[in-house]
Amino acid sequence: MTDISAENAALIPAPQKPVVRGYWGNVWNKLRYDYVTLFFLGLIIAIILIAILAPWIAPFDPNKSSMASRLKPPGFKHFVLGTDEQGRDILSRIIWGGRTSLLMGISPVLFATIIGGLFGVLAGFAGGRTNTAIMRTMDVFFAFPSVLLAVAISGSLGSGMVNQMITLTIVLIPPICRVAETATAQVRTMDFIDAARASGAKTPSILFRHVLVNVMSPVLVYASTLVSASILLASGLSFLGLGVAPPTPDWGLMLSTLRQSIYVQPLVCALPGVAILVTSVAFNLVSDGLRQAMDVKA
Repeated sequence: MTDISAENAALIPAPQKPVVRGYWGNVWNKLRYDYVTLFFLGLIIAIILIAILAPWIAPFDPNKSSMASRLKPPGFKHFVLGTDEQGRDILSRIIWGGRTSLLMGISPVLFATIIGGLFGVLAGFAGGRTNTAIMRTMDVFFAFPSVLLAVAISGSLGSGMVNQMITLTIVLIPPICRVAETATAQVRTMDFIDAARASGAKTPSILFRHVLVNVMSPVLVYASTLVSASILLASGLSFLGLGVAPPTPDWGLMLSTLRQSIYVQPLVCALPGVAILVTSVAFNLVSDGLRQAMDVKA
């Protein structure tokens, strides 16, 4: 009986320990079942890779013109998507234009997140006059619509890629600062902050080890929603002639130069707009999925 019991006991599987996931583990566990977010995330990665590999993927020089091939429809000879008003290959210019548009969409958001996040955390944690000085300054920028503010700043600085990046960064700092300040003000009143102070932790240690860790999530989620807005603003500035200078390939600039030919080749003229639309929608849907995955209450 003893041997049989021992054999039966050996066949009984040992109880499994519960899997303990951290915060980011739970985020990934939610994201991997969100197939819409994963699809558009893959689309964004593909767009970024195509832009990076533009010198090897683009079939033609994006700036090589041919007056004999002006405004040809898609499928004409070797031009898969047709040609523009100067006979340049649309496919090559869209591929190369992705570099400029993505750079203008991601870089300003990154810089604004760093600058606005730091100002917001400082305002929310310090409170008092520091909070008043920082947030009232941000309210001055909030008084103007983002498009109007971008046009005014860009008009003052002048056209060019660097000036356009500075313009978009300035426009995006106030909303990110507001989100960071609100999140910091909520975290500052929590019990673990009081416990850290009671244990003798210094203010810089509390900021970096306790406040920033908890504020980072809502700030990053909100910043991800601004990438599509930054792409649209950059394209709008280029459309108005306040962005990159021609003949640099840029989706907004391509729309501007092709608008006079819309009645001749409407499909060709719409292609840069389609690229802007698809990229913006992809970033919007990914940011929405990321927001739901990083919501600890969900």
